[in-house]
Amino acid sequence: MKALFLAGGMGTRLRPLTNHIPKPMVPVMGVPLLARSVRELKRCGISEIVLSTCYCSDRIEKYFGDEINNGLKIQCVCEGKPLGTGGAIKNCQKYFDGTFLIFNSDILSNIDVKAMVDFHKKNHADVTIAAAQVKDPSSYGVIEYDSDDKIVSFTEKPKSGEEKSNYINAGVYVFEPKVLDLIPSGIPVSVERDTFPLLLKKGYHMAVFRKSEYWIDIGTPEKYMQAHKDIFDGSCSIPENNFKNDKIYGLANAKLDPTVKIKGPVWFGKNVHIGANAVIGPNVVIGNGFEAGRGCEITNSVIWSNVSVGSGVDIEHSVITSGCHIENGTQCANTIYSQESKLPFA
Repeated sequence: MKALFLAGGMGTRLRPLTNHIPKPMVPVMGVPLLARSVRELKRCGISEIVLSTCYCSDRIEKYFGDEINNGLKIQCVCEGKPLGTGGAIKNCQKYFDGTFLIFNSDILSNIDVKAMVDFHKKNHADVTIAAAQVKDPSSYGVIEYDSDDKIVSFTEKPKSGEEKSNYINAGVYVFEPKVLDLIPSGIPVSVERDTFPLLLKKGYHMAVFRKSEYWIDIGTPEKYMQAHKDIFDGSCSIPENNFKNDKIYGLANAKLDPTVKIKGPVWFGKNVHIGANAVIGPNVVIGNGFEAGRGCEITNSVIWSNVSVGSGVDIEHSVITSGCHIENGTQCANTIYSQESKLPFA
């Protein structure tokens, strides 16, 4: 079976984290989000994957060409110009001649892909959409369905209080290839606003798969931080770490002064150096190549690779992107740091 990842968006709501990399490549516990999703599909037995790219496409192509395509056939298809979700799917039509999966690339979830495909086939659906249950669906595409889990309507970002359901489009789909014939070529198309309503109007069988224990779209800095918090507290599981069992990962990769205090949960990358009397944690991700001077304190923060901080630096509830240097004595609280700017969390 084959899968398509929609990885062309510019990630404007996630800036400045996406100033130099596409949104699907932001690191989650030190691993690009898209790489996590691809590896999970490999474990599910998917062997062929198409990546639809646009913004910073070279970053995706280089990573997947050099790093993790062992045992997978990975094809990158660059849109050239933004085509929207539906247009991007249409642009990759020639790669799919049977039932296939589609994923938005900014999703972190534990949706059981195999169970979803089985559900799709059992129901003889033309399209199956994974749905996540949320408290406030007003920022999403809301799905209304009947007692047989057949979709009967969509409402994109309804006004608060006017929602017909609290199940929203989770950005994971199973498609039959015949559906692609309804999408026009070469123009921007929204699969959510254009294609899905058209399929309903024409009587195609659309089913909703409502089994997801965890789901989040990493579309804003707040949600990006929330995803890490959820991993730390165990509400989101990832294959390589279980913070319910072990509170500190990667300590063997770090060179710490004997006076450094670690308060788990903390995740360390490789080649980390931290000076005397520093305090690290709780809820801290330290990326590869991190260097810190004396007396630093870091809590509730995500630090990317190749970051250096001087002595006496305090970092709290912040994201520090790759290549940043923070001067001695700087106080960083509720801030997103990039090489060009620092911005407060909204």
